[in-house]
Amino acid sequence: MAPAAGEGPGDDGLRKLEYLSLVSKVCSELETHIGVGDKVLAEFITELGRDAPSVADFDAKLKANGADLPDYFVRTLLTIIHAILPPPSHNPSSAASQSNSKYRALSRPDDADRARELRLELERDANATAATTPAPSRDRSRDDRSRDRDHDRTRDERGRDRDHGRSRDRDRGRGDCSHNRDRAHDDRGQDRNHDRGCEHDHGWDRDRDRGRDRDREGDRDGNGRRAQDRLQQRDRDTGKAHGRSRRYVDEEEGQQERAGGRKTENTLTNSSGEPELYQVYRGRVTRVMDTGCFVKLEDVRGGREGLVHVSQMASRRIANAKEVVKRDQEVFVKVVSVKGDKLSLSLRDVDQDTGKDLLPMQRGVEDAPRTNPSVGSAAAAGSGRRLGLSGIVITEEDEVAPISRRPLKRMSSPERWEAKQLIASGVLDVRDYPQFDEDGDGMLYQEEGAEEELEIELNEDEPEFLQGQSRFSIDMSPVKIFKNPEGSLSRAAALQTALIKERREVREQEQRAMLDSIPKDLNRPWEDPMPDTGERHLAQELRGVGLSAYDMPEWKKEAYGKALTFGQRSKLSIQDQRQTLPIYKLKKELIQAVHDNQVLVVIGETGSGKTTQVTQYLAEAGYTTRGKIGCTQPRRVAAMSVAKRVAEEFGCRLGEEVGYAIRFEDCTGPETVIKYMTDGMLLREILVDENLSQYSVVMLDEAHERTIHTDVLFGLLKQLVKRRPDMRLIVTSATLDAEKFSGYFFNCNIFTIPGRTFPVEILYTKQPESDYLDAALITVLQIHLTEPEGDILVFLTGQEEIDHACQCLYERMKGLGKDVPELIILPVYSALPSEMQSKIFEPAPPGKRKVVVATNIAEASLTIDGIYYVIDPGFAKINVYNSKQGLDSLVITPISQASAKQRAGRAGRTGPGKCYRLYTESAYRNEMSPTTIPEIQRINLGSTVLNMKAMGINDLLSFDFMDPPAPQALISAMEQLYSLGALDEEGLLTKLGRKMAEFPLDPPLSKMLLASVDLGCSDEILTIIAMIQTGNIFYRPREKQAQADQKRAKFFQPEGDHLTLLAVYEAWKAKNFSGPWCFENFVQSRSLRRAQDVRKQLLTIMDRYKLDVIAAGKNFMKIRKAITAGFFFHAARKDPQEGYRTLVENQPVYIHPSSALFQRQPDWVIYHELVMTTKEYMREVTVVDPKWLVELAPRFYKGADPTKMSKRKRQERIEPLYDRYHEPNSWRLSKRRA
Repeated sequence: MAPAAGEGPGDDGLRKLEYLSLVSKVCSELETHIGVGDKVLAEFITELGRDAPSVADFDAKLKANGADLPDYFVRTLLTIIHAILPPPSHNPSSAASQSNSKYRALSRPDDADRARELRLELERDANATAATTPAPSRDRSRDDRSRDRDHDRTRDERGRDRDHGRSRDRDRGRGDCSHNRDRAHDDRGQDRNHDRGCEHDHGWDRDRDRGRDRDREGDRDGNGRRAQDRLQQRDRDTGKAHGRSRRYVDEEEGQQERAGGRKTENTLTNSSGEPELYQVYRGRVTRVMDTGCFVKLEDVRGGREGLVHVSQMASRRIANAKEVVKRDQEVFVKVVSVKGDKLSLSLRDVDQDTGKDLLPMQRGVEDAPRTNPSVGSAAAAGSGRRLGLSGIVITEEDEVAPISRRPLKRMSSPERWEAKQLIASGVLDVRDYPQFDEDGDGMLYQEEGAEEELEIELNEDEPEFLQGQSRFSIDMSPVKIFKNPEGSLSRAAALQTALIKERREVREQEQRAMLDSIPKDLNRPWEDPMPDTGERHLAQELRGVGLSAYDMPEWKKEAYGKALTFGQRSKLSIQDQRQTLPIYKLKKELIQAVHDNQVLVVIGETGSGKTTQVTQYLAEAGYTTRGKIGCTQPRRVAAMSVAKRVAEEFGCRLGEEVGYAIRFEDCTGPETVIKYMTDGMLLREILVDENLSQYSVVMLDEAHERTIHTDVLFGLLKQLVKRRPDMRLIVTSATLDAEKFSGYFFNCNIFTIPGRTFPVEILYTKQPESDYLDAALITVLQIHLTEPEGDILVFLTGQEEIDHACQCLYERMKGLGKDVPELIILPVYSALPSEMQSKIFEPAPPGKRKVVVATNIAEASLTIDGIYYVIDPGFAKINVYNSKQGLDSLVITPISQASAKQRAGRAGRTGPGKCYRLYTESAYRNEMSPTTIPEIQRINLGSTVLNMKAMGINDLLSFDFMDPPAPQALISAMEQLYSLGALDEEGLLTKLGRKMAEFPLDPPLSKMLLASVDLGCSDEILTIIAMIQTGNIFYRPREKQAQADQKRAKFFQPEGDHLTLLAVYEAWKAKNFSGPWCFENFVQSRSLRRAQDVRKQLLTIMDRYKLDVIAAGKNFMKIRKAITAGFFFHAARKDPQEGYRTLVENQPVYIHPSSALFQRQPDWVIYHELVMTTKEYMREVTVVDPKWLVELAPRFYKGADPTKMSKRKRQERIEPLYDRYHEPNSWRLSKRRA
């Protein structure tokens, strides 16, 4: 018997055993009932019953073969046979269902109704939350926001005028779009702490979303704000550090107001009995000392006295108590500790003007002394637990912990003994105690014992929908990006990767050697731990001078040393420029083709005018009367720059009739009829409106780039055009794969825009080139010395490779002498400033030749005139996701045949040209794939799967992808979403997952933000996420490296890089978002303004769903917990030998030298991403407690069994110390001889 399709050898053997058992069972039944026990007859009857779907069919087949058996016996036989061998299905779709049965999680039926219900449920929840807010409060908030918007706009304008000279790096490319119109959100955030400080004097009702309303409230006017700031300064100082906006305080006060209408401002206790813990009393200062004061309680029987320590007087540090209080002063105090007859009191927890308790505490939750808030937290955690919005378990420790103290550095035993002796002798001042915490307002820690080492393992329990399919059951193979892994191109790519790493290491060694060559008298202060004032700074500056000379090579000085220009300026008018484009002659034909065809594929080379003209032609033809014309772009910069150009041609301001929308930025208005956007933004619009009812025409531009969002849009829009016959879909491409697009879209018509093309001669190498970079440089020199005039275009893989090639080319040209014609070397890559990129469009002077060294951005995105020679090594860097390691990496891979043709075509734009392919013709035909691997088949699909689930698309295998992704990649994405809580045990979208889909963020960042709402730190997490999205915010000028490093170190936080980013933003906000402040602190003001815009957009989404925006104050533990809730799978543990090892794959990783934790090296960390340079470096690292991993991600981690040895310990080996006289393993018993 043949096994079923898709079964392995083990399944085959099991099936055979089951079949033999069935034949034996049928044989025994035959012998029992009719007295015939022949095995051949039993096997024949078994085959008849296997193919019979019903008892009647089985009876008919038996009678046809001469067997007339009783009906009951026929029924019994068929039941036995079908119990082991079910009848085959005759359904036409059985083949598809059989193939899908292997991946049950990916083949569930679509359920658009459930997706719609989830969306409506979220809206109902948001409306219900908004309905609980009293109307006067909402009206007042709305009026305040409108006044704040006007005030902040005026302040922004004044700031621009004042900072114009110091912050010239503002983004000039945004035209007249009013970006300041919504910046009020973050400007108002500047005054958020002010509002929190003075909210206790307001009598308005508050409920669970008051934190958000408070975040949106501003000051009434500029003058009033300053006066109010002065009046409330003391309240703000005393209350800011305690996180007064915590939800439990708001809810408790709201309940009191609703229940009895009591005033929450007056929490003063009028009692004549014994003093109660956490109650506020009126008192009088009787004695004042340097370290504190004694206060007599007036409302307590017997006039009890208590001690107020200097650390309990104010949130700021106070050197002497006499600076704050004086004898016979009347004060309000709060009882924070009762030990027998001794009372510990606090001034800073009480508003001294009103007597209001700024930090209400519940008796019995935490009766331990305030001096050590961490003690006893575990006990409290078990008493009150609730499930939060993000699916994490919230404990009372998370909600009522006063302040999270920063951990002290553990002292050695001799250090502890020495400190103990000095304290006992009275030599040490209280501020010099090891337990004194300056950042924690002088709190004294209690020394804690050593923590027990916690062993954590991955939770291998599989959910129901992933049974036998997760990474614990099957091996996740990396994406196949090489057609022939053993071919010459694959070997050349591996060699070049090794050479890049080697060159990087050599460069670092040269830098270190140069630093060591600094004169001894200057280098000594660098090594001296206590140098004289100014000596260290002088040594650093001299190091910076040396590095600047090294880092600025001669070829860069030659290329950029001259005055920069901004490309060729056309003397033609805008209308004349439009008429010179190739597409202008086909305007009428194009409009007619769009009218006659619902779907149209437009093919035209780069520069033909597809992107800028098609939308305007359709607008002129009247398509905007039925809706907007939308055009997608694969890149943000392209969407912004194209929209700006079209607005100029259309004769309007950017943001009016013509606008753009990119992630975290929307520059459109009610009058917008032509809208350029990234493909991801259109995908998010479909998430809200599946029919795109606002659009009459959708144009997918640059479709040949096949981004992941474009591929998903292909499938969605293909279904949409069936539902909307009135909508027009245009797909444009600059490559020659039009037939594939046409075949996918119902064999639609193709509209071709003819371009100026000339014949190109293709030249291959006779032998494979092992070092393609060196071969490319040799080819450049051969062309320059032997070929006629004409510029050269060289394709390389990345910035580092391009810089090295330009350096080598410059040195080789210099070695040829002055008799050789000059060769102008110009690099092009995406990180290069636009004004430097524009130099490639300028023609070379007479008698000189220009060589452009570019990445694959010059394949189709740029058109450079004057190129006659193209050098194609055949490689490019692409982003590949490794599902086993869970990270993206840039890998050098061979290009496709389509890309090779596109590169060759660059030589035939101006005249007949030549293309030098640095690979053999055999490699072109056998080692290059026909087309480039689409992005959807090689990157992480977590965000894509989440969005598709939010649209109700559950049957991912049957979704009409143009090139479907591997099922293993979809399974890996669903497994990640399940660990985050976005999917339930059946693989269906949860309410949390639907909320995560609303944010234009990766799923881990969305989970991190929603977890922060539960933990009460969403205000800080909003800022951290915005800062992460902007990339690097620091810069190091070569001439001021030491000063830049000192400024940067001022922001370092002991908790890690995430809180360092928060500190930078908060410092910038405290300086009124000043441009000069950025200049002085070596921070990129453009990046901070970008973070401000991102934060504003995220705040808008949170307002839409009435999510609380709450500040944690100094409770950094909450912030770190929220980060852990989203990035728990990026956990790493310190390795005893070197660096760290990830918990998922046990992969060796290292903290990046630029990290705030580089010198600290904590035991457990969470990282944002891995970057591969000479090592695998972790970027944006934060210290975490290992217990949080199990608490916040129980689906992913579990505590190791204490009675068994953990996997990590089983992998460890005993390594003996080095012994030159013996073998390393000679000490082992197994190596000894008898």
